[in-house]
Amino acid sequence: MQPEVNGKTDIESLSFEEALGRLEETVRSLESGGLSLEEATKLYEDGVKLARVCNEILSSAELRISRIRTSYGEQMGMREDSGPYMSDDEDNEHD
Repeated sequence: MQPEVNGKTDIESLSFEEALGRLEETVRSLESGGLSLEEATKLYEDGVKLARVCNEILSSAELRISRIRTSYGEQMGMREDSGPYMSDDEDNEHD
């Protein structure tokens, strides 16, 4: 069941997993057909909202991971492209 705020569904409060699950259900319902135009339009609208919520949550997680990698990677002397930091001399020894 969907969380409700003031009698209205609050899609924004769903977790990523909940929103993705509801989006998948919405797509299956639309693909199965047999819906009135009004029902299909409402489902489509809900699907767009759910997709937006999923995208926002993913973008937020990606930004958070990027900040963590930048912050802790610098502290640990790591480079994004090659793992642990190696001096130029050490790089040449492995060639």
